Formats: sequence, C-alpha cells, structure tokens
Amino acid sequence: MLSHFCAATPALFILWIIMAQIAGQEDREKTTALKDLLSRIDLDELMKKDEPPFTFPKTLEEFEYAFNEYGQLRHIKTGEPFVFNAREDLHRWNQKRYEALGEIITQYVYELLEKKCNMTKEILPVDATEDEPTGFIYLSPDALSNPSKLLVLIQGSGVVRAGQWARRLIINQDLNSGTQIPFIERAMQEGYGVMVLNPNENYLEVEKPTKSPLPSPTETSDEPAEKRERKDDKEGKKKKEFYEKYRNPQRETETERILIRENGSSEEHVLYVWDHFVSKAAAKNVFIMAHSYGGLSFVELMNQRELEVKNKVCAVALTDSAHNIWLQETTKSTQDWMQEHCRNWVSSPEPLDIPLEPMMPDCPRVSAGTERHELTSWMSFDSIFRFFSEFHAKEGEEAEETSNSVTTRSGSHKNKHQDL
Repeated sequence: MLSHFCAATPALFILWIIMAQIAGQEDREKTTALKDLLSRIDLDELMKKDEPPFTFPKTLEEFEYAFNEYGQLRHIKTGEPFVFNAREDLHRWNQKRYEALGEIITQYVYELLEKKCNMTKEILPVDATEDEPTGFIYLSPDALSNPSKLLVLIQGSGVVRAGQWARRLIINQDLNSGTQIPFIERAMQEGYGVMVLNPNENYLEVEKPTKSPLPSPTETSDEPAEKRERKDDKEGKKKKEFYEKYRNPQRETETERILIRENGSSEEHVLYVWDHFVSKAAAKNVFIMAHSYGGLSFVELMNQRELEVKNKVCAVALTDSAHNIWLQETTKSTQDWMQEHCRNWVSSPEPLDIPLEPMMPDCPRVSAGTERHELTSWMSFDSIFRFFSEFHAKEGEEAEETSNSVTTRSGSHKNKHQDL
C-alpha cells in the first residue's frame, strides 16, 4: 500500500504543478487583459457607462427654470438655485446638460439686448455673402451718430457671447453680475452710444462628412477568412469581455469649424470692428471697457492702430486684463499712453480702488474689491463710470482751454488789424 502511494506521489506532484501552471497562465491572461483595458480607457470612458442620452430641453421653461425679479435663476417649482449634479456619478452628462442650459442663456441675453436695451444686431463681415459664415455685434441706436461719447464693451474668452461677462455668474448668481446689461443701461443714461462686441463668435461649427473606413491589415492579408476569424476570436474574446464590461460610450458627432472671415479670433474681431465701426463713429470721445482676454485684444489693437487709437480713445477700463506688454511687444509710446489713459481693476483681497504695486510699466493697477476673477467687472461698476466721467470732464476742460486760446489769439489779431 505504501509502495503504491509512493509511486503515485510523483504523478500527483506533477499533476499539481501542471494545474498550478494552468492557473498561473489564466491569471496572467486576465492580468494582461486588465492591463490592456486600463491602457485603452480613462476616467472619462468609465463615466460613459449607462449614460442617459444627450437630449436636453430647448427652452428655460422646458428646463423648469426662470429668472426671478432679482435676476436670479430659480427652479419654477422648488425655487431652488440651479443644481449642476442632476445625476450622481454622471459628470459628463451633467456637463452636457449645463452647456445646453448655457446656450439657452446666450439666446436669452440676446433678447435682453434687443428688447430691454433697444440694440440692433449688425452682421459681420459687413460684405458677407449668403453662403459664408457670419458673426455679429450689437449697436445702440446712436452708436455711430452720437457726437459726444461712445462706450465699447469687450468680454473675455471662452463660451461667453455678446452681452455676457461670465456664464457661471448668470446661472449661479444673477444677471446683473454676469451680463453687460447694467453697463449698457448706465451708459445710455449718461449719454453714451454703445457698441457690444462679440469676440468669441469666430466660426461656424458643422458636422464632419463621414469617411469610408480604411481596410485593416488583416483584411488585406492573404490569410483565409475563416482562419482569421478563429484567430481573432481566440485572441480577442477575453479582452473584449473585460473591456465591454466597463465601456458603453455614447458616440458624439464629429464636427469641424469654418472660421468667419476676418473675425477668426478675438484679436481679429476687435481690429475688424475698429476699422469698420468705431473709427467711423461720430463720437469725439471713445471709452473702452475690456475684461480678461479682451484686454489683450485691446493691446493688440493698439499695436496695429496706435495713432488712430490715441487720437480717438479717451480712456480704457480693464478688469483683470490678460494682456502682457512684453509678450505682445508694445512700443514705449504705447506703454506711456496706457500709463495715462488706462486703469486695470484686478482681483485682490484689498478693498475696492486701493492702488496696487505695478507689475509692468503700462497701466496703473487697483483692486477690484474681490478675489474672484469673473466678478471683477461687476464689483468695479461704479468706479469705472467715475473714472470715465473724470476723463471726459478733463477732455472738456482741455477743449475749452484750447477754444479760449484760439479765441484770444483771434481777438488779438483782430485788434491789431483795427489798430493798423
């Protein structure tokens, strides 16, 4: 009995080794498949699992939201503010929903510009043909004819369009802080014509035409189809099982952008509007307010049209401007002019209007009274109009002094002529 057991022991040992090798091989295959899975997907892919369709309401009413008397966005049933995480663990879907609401907000602000502020839309380029993409700006009725003052508003970069400073503020705070409406109304009350630029409306987005897929290397090989299928099944079965277990993505439509002629960037847009509108306006004194990247676009305008800007622009208010005189290679004369005619309200923990240390030899920096970048325009609201009024009064005094000087010289010449 013992001899039989001893004889069987090597066989059992060999069998155990073989089984261990098989188990190890299976573990290695699973590990390899898991590594392949992790190399092919990321966090965004995992978030796509079991996503609802990307179909969202087309109006505020369908979203069940509305702006109340204070300009705050509230749910029409609960009265609660907007909730970003409508679906837990579905960040991509929540983001798409937020973007869909943002597009509705954009149209809502356009309606406010037209109906509340009585502004009209001007198509760009001015000589656009029917089959090319176009953008637009908004003009007050007297934007081009006002003989005294013109205010030009330029927002920063991103998703914001004409009439907006920050979409986040419109949705989460109120219309006053997030839109340009208060600036437009105040300017009109104080006798300004107004131009609202649209520097992020740079392109038309269209669906990409579908392309026929190129044949894969296996499809072009001489190997028999049945043999290829068996080989692919054998090699890919376990990988697909692991992969498809976690991945169930929604395919998004692929698009391409067709740039708007001469308005393909914020800098191009500001230059185009200057050449075709601002430079032709009747106003003797032009005032510009630019937020964030809009400040960079203004400085680029100065680089391109320095003498024209100096002759026509009275004062420039910047809010947390993104310009950089070194990277943009501005001239010394431009820097000197900015020192005298510009002021930059920047995010800071200091109280409003407190002077701050200069970072560059361009325009003076003062505190906007907030550390939030997107709030700098709204927090500086009264200070900016006070700054403009001071400059306008100064220009008026200088013009009066010049006029008196001319009158005195003329009278003196006349008296001399009479004496003769």
